[in-house]
Amino acid sequence: MARSRKTDLPRPIFARLYAAMAPRMDVRGLAELRDELLADLHGNVVEVGCGNGMNFSHYPSSVSKVHAVEPEPHLRTLARGAAADAQTRVVVTGGTASALPLDDASVDAAVACMVLCSVPSQEAAVAELRRVVRPGGILVFLEHVASERPGIARFQRMADATLYPPLAGGCHLARDTLAAIRCGGFVVDAVKSPQEVSGMGGALVPHIMGKAFRP
Repeated sequence: MARSRKTDLPRPIFARLYAAMAPRMDVRGLAELRDELLADLHGNVVEVGCGNGMNFSHYPSSVSKVHAVEPEPHLRTLARGAAADAQTRVVVTGGTASALPLDDASVDAAVACMVLCSVPSQEAAVAELRRVVRPGGILVFLEHVASERPGIARFQRMADATLYPPLAGGCHLARDTLAAIRCGGFVVDAVKSPQEVSGMGGALVPHIMGKAFRP
């Protein structure tokens, strides 16, 4: 059954900075990655942490409805504007990744796009995604992760332990998100390594992109 908990997580300064940066990130290659990430989706989809709705114009016609969940009020307002212009039906609601306003096994797919870095608990967020995705459904993800280079990984961990998360809307640089997805009960079917995810990358913020199934 749907969870009923706190739906708002205001981060007004970060929200405005993120909304200003997002179009530039798309120009640098993120737009193409959004197309690739969402290309195979169909039916009912939940997108957690939809931000200002930059993914909405990239959903294919095979998607009948997107349940877009965003806890930050300013970003949620922007997302509702983006939803009004989207070709796909998008309903934007408040909520957090650990308390989605959806019933059990009610969606065909879930989307996590640069959001699992910022949730308070990856374990809780992935468990909630598994709850709402039907058996046989999928989770697609595009996330930045801990570097495989020891020196950079140490820098990431140091940043995570100091000022970076408060300044960056709760974002953490050094998480092992792929492990969290596997431990949460999803079966990873395909994943692109940081070297393969062109257009984002950067030594300090390697990204992975992939697909996992809900058994």
